[in-house]
Amino acid sequence: MSAFRARLVPELIVSNLAKSLDFWCNLLGFSVFYDRPHEYFAYLDLDGAQVMLEQSSATERQWITETLEKPYGRGINFQIEIPAIEPALAKLKAANHPLFMEPEEKFYQTGAVETGVRQFLVQDPDGYLIRLSANIGTRSLQNTRTTN
Repeated sequence: MSAFRARLVPELIVSNLAKSLDFWCNLLGFSVFYDRPHEYFAYLDLDGAQVMLEQSSATERQWITETLEKPYGRGINFQIEIPAIEPALAKLKAANHPLFMEPEEKFYQTGAVETGVRQFLVQDPDGYLIRLSANIGTRSLQNTRTTN
């Protein structure tokens, strides 16, 4: 667990904190950095990747701009870099939790090189899209662009 708080931490409104904690901690490997159970809030960490979860409430102060409709977080995916994707894949498979996108190896241009990742996507219980990604190295930039 990281001893610091990241400078950018998404706070996700969830419909059921216990269910979300089961997914994020037991299937993805996060741990609770700290929590406020009476407020249905938890701050999670996985080797410096951090996220806050807060259960939706009609009585607590929350910054909700529109009516929440599942899947939550439409239009965004959260990339989380991990050492290897296989442990999370095994836990998700054992729990019969479907993947949004099967594992793949993909190279992305990152400046003068391409950085490779092994990645897959999965949705949490509220539909937030999570992309777990493990670095597989760099290679020379491949000229794949075409000119018009």
